[in-house]
Amino acid sequence: MGEAVEVWRGSVAMWECDAMGHLNVGFYVAKAMEGLAGLAAELGMAHAFAPDARATLMVREQHIRFLREARPNAPLVMTGGVVEIGETDARLLLLLRHGSGELAASFQSVVAHATAREGRPFPWPGRVLERAEALRIAVPPEAAARSLGLDPVQSQASLARADALGVRRTALGAVGAEHCDAFGRMRAEQMMARISAAIPHILEGRRSGAEGEGARLGGAALEYRLIHLDWPRAGDRVELRSGASGGDARFRRLTHWLLDPDSGKAWGVAEAIAVSFDLETRKIVTLSDEALAAANAQVIAGLTL
Repeated sequence: MGEAVEVWRGSVAMWECDAMGHLNVGFYVAKAMEGLAGLAAELGMAHAFAPDARATLMVREQHIRFLREARPNAPLVMTGGVVEIGETDARLLLLLRHGSGELAASFQSVVAHATAREGRPFPWPGRVLERAEALRIAVPPEAAARSLGLDPVQSQASLARADALGVRRTALGAVGAEHCDAFGRMRAEQMMARISAAIPHILEGRRSGAEGEGARLGGAALEYRLIHLDWPRAGDRVELRSGASGGDARFRRLTHWLLDPDSGKAWGVAEAIAVSFDLETRKIVTLSDEALAAANAQVIAGLTL
């Protein structure tokens, strides 16, 4: 195994931060997509995301660990490499580090080598396979899946099933041209951005009962798995249905379905491990027994990816 190569370098802008005062998860993914372009270049596909590209990398799914928060003006560096590669797909790893070298977040992305316009997978060329061997890296323990599995998923998500389970609507909107990539497909970070914007609807009226009553509470995601099933284009509508699918006194599991409200099909699904934390101490807080019982009462049986 070799060493990860640098694929991106930058910092955290104030406008990229959320109400918790740290980098919003949507912008984490946006930076990871820039890093993916950098890694594509290292693989010999420097123009994979250019408008005239013949081949590109399509993100099928992402596993993300958020390890240390990034606050305004924090310098960040991203390195990447290849975990494994098949005939038409690959698992790539991006590691986002603070200037101190501490890992801020990790991204395991399953990508398909596909025709740029149609999104049709086809075999990697020999030059890419050769370069991929030189870029092989192992997943460090901090970046490995912890509370969310990585096994293949046959999603049952649909508008009809969401209605049957009573999964609430947390977002509704349409994809604009500015939300799309050079090939007209909704950019990968848009799914995370819409989930993030929906969190206040999920948490409305539920931020109470933590140990240390009176503390200023916020929320944060520790781990995410996002699976892209289809790609909306400009003008397509998107509806998010979200609900609790498990958890304990410290960690809650949330499941999100991004759906087409017109056809009822699923654009994508996601699962997250989230926590509440004290905005003063920046530490995770624990729910009281009463609050935990109330939270568990909100869990939707049968809600999965």
